Amino acid sequence: MSAYLNAVGSAVPGHDIHAAFIAWARGRVDARAERVFDRMASRSGIGHRWSVLPPTPEGGSPVDDAGFYAAEPHPGTSARMVLYAEHAPDLAIRAIEALRAKVAVEGITHLVVASCTGFVAPGIDQIIARRLGLSSSVERLLIGFMGCYAAIVALRSARHIVRSEPDARVLVVTVELSTLHLQPANDIEALLAMLQFGDGAAAALVTADATGFELEAPFAASLPDSEQLIRWDVTDAGFAMHLSGEVPGRIAAALTDENFRAIVSAGLPPESIDGWAVHAGGRSILDAVEHAMHLKPEALAASRQVLADNGNMSSATLMFVLERLLAGPSVAHGVALAFGPGLAAEGFGFRSAA
Repeated sequence: MSAYLNAVGSAVPGHDIHAAFIAWARGRVDARAERVFDRMASRSGIGHRWSVLPPTPEGGSPVDDAGFYAAEPHPGTSARMVLYAEHAPDLAIRAIEALRAKVAVEGITHLVVASCTGFVAPGIDQIIARRLGLSSSVERLLIGFMGCYAAIVALRSARHIVRSEPDARVLVVTVELSTLHLQPANDIEALLAMLQFGDGAAAALVTADATGFELEAPFAASLPDSEQLIRWDVTDAGFAMHLSGEVPGRIAAALTDENFRAIVSAGLPPESIDGWAVHAGGRSILDAVEHAMHLKPEALAASRQVLADNGNMSSATLMFVLERLLAGPSVAHGVALAFGPGLAAEGFGFRSAA
């Protein structure tokens, strides 16, 4: 029994905060580091990032006067979670409506939701189910705090469900509000890491209907002695992301190992893979994968475009990449790959339905 990713719909908020957040961050670095900051920010490969935080009455950003982050100390975790409970379901529903424009989403039997940027109970899965009017018998799975590779885990879970229940219709939702967790850092590495993240949501339908991408065998691998390189720390002032500058180099080094390389290429020679859905975690991470796997520049075009248009939306990002690939040429041998806390790699093979 095969499972298929039939379609993906996506949504972002309407407030582009990228330029304003860069200006805010630049004002926090030491004058001696401004040149380095400017060079790194200009090389990020990001043109836009979107936030659920609204403009100020004067049209300013969340870091301007009267904005959410106008004064320090910044609002606490409870205030941020109030906004998560308000905006995360709304953005998720927008993504589901975008999915509905591509494929029928009636008859849902299972709901799988991934999110690591907020907590609410009843859970966001229950809120979405209620908003959609889903039956109370729908089975729900909430995947929390797994970070950037949570979309892999969500789609892998949907695949397992469909392979065990051929009539299942699994709605998969990823929604992240990363801009709720801006931190008043002064360290250039921390600031540059924060300037990659934006808000977004995506929804997908996984069934046994042979349309879209067939989801093939999943894989997982962890890099040794790397658990501190990517992490979220829950603080009294939101979730503090730690993304070490060592990550791209560690990924590149790992990909030189034949066993690790074979795992993350689904056992296929990299040159035979014609569909790469790599999580757009940042330009340097995409560069590391491209160079270490000896890929052609166009191989990661979908990932780079998602990064340029939206930044890193944590778990939602990979779904945006898959959405682009679904709209493109047929894929004979595809690999979906994401890196996240651990430092771990998660993924699966895929191919276009016959």
